[in-house]
Amino acid sequence: MKTPENYDYLAYRVSKDEAGHFTRSVQSLNTGMLPPGEVLIRVIYSGLNYKDALSAFGHPGVTRNYPHTPGIDAAGIVEWSSSADLSAGDQVIVTSYDLGMDTDGGFGQFIRVPSEWVIRLPEGMSLRESMIAGTAGLTAAQGVYSLLEAGQKPESGPLIVTGARGAVGSFAVLLLARLGFRVIAAVSKLADDTDKLKDLGADDVIDSEITDDRSGKALIRPLWSGGFDTVGDNTLATILKACQYGGKIISVGNVSSGKLNTTVFPFIIRGISLIGVATQETPMALRNKLWNKLAGEWKLPEAEKFTTEAGLNELDPYLNRMINKGSRGRILLNLWK
Repeated sequence: MKTPENYDYLAYRVSKDEAGHFTRSVQSLNTGMLPPGEVLIRVIYSGLNYKDALSAFGHPGVTRNYPHTPGIDAAGIVEWSSSADLSAGDQVIVTSYDLGMDTDGGFGQFIRVPSEWVIRLPEGMSLRESMIAGTAGLTAAQGVYSLLEAGQKPESGPLIVTGARGAVGSFAVLLLARLGFRVIAAVSKLADDTDKLKDLGADDVIDSEITDDRSGKALIRPLWSGGFDTVGDNTLATILKACQYGGKIISVGNVSSGKLNTTVFPFIIRGISLIGVATQETPMALRNKLWNKLAGEWKLPEAEKFTTEAGLNELDPYLNRMINKGSRGRILLNLWK
């Protein structure tokens, strides 16, 4: 088996000095420095996620070893493969697993990964479209799929989507509206996003204060039939206790915090189901099914409306905004821009 050639390439690199300070810069590297793996991929597009911002700013729960290249999303072309299932020239997607955590990720023009992490680009989807979706779109798709599998129906009543201005929330609004649900989008700074979210399919847009009940009550008047939460903490506790009988709530994120202070009453009095979604270890069969849905019946060209394209040298302000929880929409990273 011919060994892969070494290529020089550019990557957004995070370093840690002896005093524990982190610095970020675009550096020239060589593919000989990449970790072992059966597939070498020339990355064309990646996308920014909250986990990438945590890695870039030294969060030990995401990345322990530095210097490091973040990027939990990557789409590109196979440059070399020792796997019988993949050949040079194949267009592929890699998301989650350890990519961008302690394995150098998609913020570099090349990655090398195990073959079992790699998905062929679905028919009907371009590399660019796959990374406009990325982990954010995949997470939203898996959450919506889980809601449907649990029996949530449009006729049950409106669904609340929290953190609706972020990428995952925006994708959830699009998908749920496409499937006929009445969607209530919750955002802070209401006036900034009302028209944009209604353009994506939201029927109502509310201030996130409504999803932050501080009354201390175990249950409050039902306001929705189910929900899709990206925020966690008291927001998730509120949408649980304001959900009508038999509702399903999807939990996909912890932008506010990972804490959940609630009671058992939403579950044992109103029969609420809380469903967690974790795409990092999603079985490959379901992963392929969801990607094919996003390439077909769940294809979302409207996502262009909330997508901004950036190059490697433009990453800093977007990562700063994301770590400070001010990010909006989807940031698409063009590695060759």
